[in-house]
Amino acid sequence: MTKILVDDVEVDVPAEYTLLQACEEAGAEVPRFCFHERLSIAGNCRMCLVEVKGGPPKPAASCAMSVRDLRPGPNGEPPQVFTKTPMVKKAREGVMEFLLVNHPLDCPICDQGGECDLQDQALAFGGDSSRYAENKRAVEDKYIGPLVKTAMNRCIHCTRCVRFTAEIAGTSDMGAIGRGEDMEITTYLQTAMTSEMQGNVTDLCPVGALLPKPQNFRARPWEYQKTETIDVQDALGSAIRVDARGREVIRILPRVNEAVNEEWISDKTRQVVDGLKVQRLDRPYIRENGKLRAASWQEALAAVAAKTKATAPQKIGALVGDLAALEEIYALKLLVEGLGSVNLDARQDGTKLDPRFGRASYLFNATIAGIDDADSLLIIGSNPRKEAPVLNARIRKRWLRGDFPISLVGEAADLTYDYDYLGAGPDSLSRFLDSAPTGSHKRVVLIGQGALTRPDGRAILALAAQIAKKHGALGDGWNGFSVLHTAAARVGALDLSFTPGQGGLDAGEMAKAGALELIFNLGADEIAIEPGAFVVYFGTHGDKGAHRADVILPGAAYTEKFGLFVNTEGRVQEALRATFPPGDAREDWAILRALSGALGAPLPFDSLAQLRAELAKTHPHIAKLDRIEPANIADLEAVALQPATAWKDDFVAAIADFYLTNPIARASATMAECSALAQGRLSRAAE
Repeated sequence: MTKILVDDVEVDVPAEYTLLQACEEAGAEVPRFCFHERLSIAGNCRMCLVEVKGGPPKPAASCAMSVRDLRPGPNGEPPQVFTKTPMVKKAREGVMEFLLVNHPLDCPICDQGGECDLQDQALAFGGDSSRYAENKRAVEDKYIGPLVKTAMNRCIHCTRCVRFTAEIAGTSDMGAIGRGEDMEITTYLQTAMTSEMQGNVTDLCPVGALLPKPQNFRARPWEYQKTETIDVQDALGSAIRVDARGREVIRILPRVNEAVNEEWISDKTRQVVDGLKVQRLDRPYIRENGKLRAASWQEALAAVAAKTKATAPQKIGALVGDLAALEEIYALKLLVEGLGSVNLDARQDGTKLDPRFGRASYLFNATIAGIDDADSLLIIGSNPRKEAPVLNARIRKRWLRGDFPISLVGEAADLTYDYDYLGAGPDSLSRFLDSAPTGSHKRVVLIGQGALTRPDGRAILALAAQIAKKHGALGDGWNGFSVLHTAAARVGALDLSFTPGQGGLDAGEMAKAGALELIFNLGADEIAIEPGAFVVYFGTHGDKGAHRADVILPGAAYTEKFGLFVNTEGRVQEALRATFPPGDAREDWAILRALSGALGAPLPFDSLAQLRAELAKTHPHIAKLDRIEPANIADLEAVALQPATAWKDDFVAAIADFYLTNPIARASATMAECSALAQGRLSRAAE
């Protein structure tokens, strides 16, 4: 640590800190445009100028000078930095005047108005007049994709967007052309950006040059009702903020959570919002003569109750989808078990994970933040870029630090970092088990659903556990055996043991014709249920599950209810309600409680608080919000002892189309356009 005086306030900071960071530690406000804590230092906006005593007789860029570069006083006094002297004030006013030389006066019509760094800093650190009277420079707007709108007249060349795509996203989509006054920020030949995280450049842009295109001119920042919640588009549980106006969600922004998503979110998380209001189920429906008709709640519940009472327990089953919260999963389990059935399953993709082998067998045990401490990585049957883009960015961040060998078994893909491709199938995995490089003590063995949804998924899981045990992924204080889930509801459902009981049918068996007579489908839209069974669908959208349903009971989306989720690493998280469900739709746990009353066997709770209390009694770790209950590493011994005879078929990635993985995304026109671009059905070039 190094002592430094900032405006006569003494602070101890690490020597590698920049002066800007040291000033912030001392409580001094230093303006900046190009500097960002998670990007490399560019030092090109010059707004962060400070005065250094004993330094050169001119202001210094505090973002580009580190504390170790300072010299102590003649008698060993700590170095001194000043942020409010007349020289600093005059220098900042001069920089701001230059920045505004070509910046258009768009503030009244700019969507960034009210959230603009340039606006705020011009007021706080700028002058009250300009000496520039010539014509302003004009720059054509660029086409860079369906998610980001450009207004390049406003660009101040901070290069944050360029550095983000090069360093964080790893696609190098954006760059600068020209020099001096002719410099412009653009993509190559004005093509659409290819990153699944491109929307983050709109958060990084300190002016209104890059804006979220789908939300353009929708509302002003002060009109929003802001709700801090979590994302359910993948299994990471990224921290987000949902901004709503009235009953409509307008936009979704990231929140800082160092343990999960840092401050990034994927484009699906950000721009799925239009899918929340399209193709919504807003009233109950009953199928009569092959067609669905609207019904009242009493009528729909009575129809379900009548069918349930007329069906033998062994002919009743329940499926849980990918977006269900813990409360409704638990309520459905109590309801179906109370009817005497053991046909339960939340693994609609057929994954062979099973809670009987312990939590360690299905968690991302290394934790997301633990990747920063890992020394090697083996990826099995997964494409993290499509299954969890934010996690992929974390892997890239660790890879950029160096000394981090990455190996891949499965489909070869551009993961934004280099890796050693071992092969496409289990044979390659067996060879790695026998001849893996030595010297790794904190290896992460990342197993994707592409390896686990196969008929031999349990053998692959055993093989992965053997590799973890033999090659440095399991040790004192380190558990690198990590399962990457693709569904937000999956870990929570496994924690609640929502899997077949003794002699029960799994999801694939339940979906077959003639297997069951009654199926309760809680948002399971990714599985095709064959004709024959009477299907009661609890869901939000007119998607595949609703098309197959005989009775539809409309539920609430993740932004419309309070709910608990468990992410892929086992972290319990709470989603908060930002808006209310449309029409007559209700929260799923309340629907199940009402249904149990219609059956004459009411569930033992009347409120969400009571339900959570019951849930915490049987599963105490659920009550520990934002914490990870460590799994028992000894459970992996039993997994490793399972038969590991796998098929020779190549692994196939679990997600074919990143943008259309759930009913909300499939209802989104924005996601449909992104999907068409990614699949090559639309040109990436500007029209």
